Amino acid sequence: MRVVLAYSGGLDTSVILRWIQETYDAEVVAYTADVGQGADELEKARAAAATTGASEFVCDDLQEEFVRECVFPALAANAVYEHYYLMGTALARPVIARGLVRCAERVDAGAIAHGATGKGNDQIRFELAAYALAPNLRIIAPWREWDMKGRSDLIAYAKARDISLAAAPKPEYSMDANLMHISYEGGVLEDPWAGPPADMFRMTVDPESAPDTPQWVTIRFERGVPVAVDGEMLDPVPLVERLNALGGRHGIGRVDIVENRFLGMKSRGVYETPGVTLLLHAHRAVESLTLDREVQHLRDELIPRYAEMVYNGLWFSPEREALQSFMDKVQERVNGEARLKLYKGSATIEGRRSLTHTLYDEKTATFEADDVYDQSDATGFIRLQALRLRSFGAKRISEGE
Repeated sequence: MRVVLAYSGGLDTSVILRWIQETYDAEVVAYTADVGQGADELEKARAAAATTGASEFVCDDLQEEFVRECVFPALAANAVYEHYYLMGTALARPVIARGLVRCAERVDAGAIAHGATGKGNDQIRFELAAYALAPNLRIIAPWREWDMKGRSDLIAYAKARDISLAAAPKPEYSMDANLMHISYEGGVLEDPWAGPPADMFRMTVDPESAPDTPQWVTIRFERGVPVAVDGEMLDPVPLVERLNALGGRHGIGRVDIVENRFLGMKSRGVYETPGVTLLLHAHRAVESLTLDREVQHLRDELIPRYAEMVYNGLWFSPEREALQSFMDKVQERVNGEARLKLYKGSATIEGRRSLTHTLYDEKTATFEADDVYDQSDATGFIRLQALRLRSFGAKRISEGE
């Protein structure tokens, strides 16, 4: 049997590779999806695959696919899970799972495998995506099958089989990186009262150490999709990279939360998402000029539902796809620019303008004299709005309340 393993080159997946070979008498293809985790991480995975006995190492560059097909659609929905989390991990899983399935088809594998634990969200995300794309493809999840319980068991297994631990992650916490963000969890972060280690962050400087001089950036959107930074048209990946650098320089995009996992437990996570944090602020600013009030309010009511679908691994579900159609429809008139001030961990909107479809009318909104709005019209409007309140109030008074 041939198995395609989602492979990082760390302790877990290196042990899993050998375990699958021994348990299933299988040939294992190590698969790494490049979603922007960095050249060093990709090279570590390549080197580790060679030393742990993979029959082949496959690395697909999925960065463009990740941003264009997952990050930007979620941005169109202003998707945030539980008010804080921009879901950089959850959004990467569908594209990685699709890469796994495509690789399995290319190498004629009978199964795919992953290193997600039986406690986390990723096992659900990987497997729901894989089942949606390849319903009959077998999935191997070693953490739910073997008798190893934790890191010490994996280290003992690796030493017994002379598996190199050079690429193993540090024990203080676990980390997952991609072009959109870095997530940190576990280890010292499991105490929700303990602050994260000061040297943990990779994408952002400490806001206190950020430049003492603010910086401004202008982001342009066409149909809700970011297309330019400071007047320079950019493809999706360079655009996110540019904003990551800008936001990171000013310490923007750090979040420390206790979130509700799909399985029911609470989990503490720390995230860095500098570039997409800027995009979210700018996107909402342009929407404030271009979206009808009721359309905007309806969309905002659906944001939590959309975010839950993404977080829970339902990217390829019919309900997410149907809701995405609505979100994309709403974006048809979101054309414009927003100017942000970046300063010591904050991103402040200082200007916004529509390029084609503004609903903001200065002549109507002005506090100065105008000839387009009759202020006396508000009298009847208010009295009608107050009709039920007056009736309710009169009743309460008559009853002695």
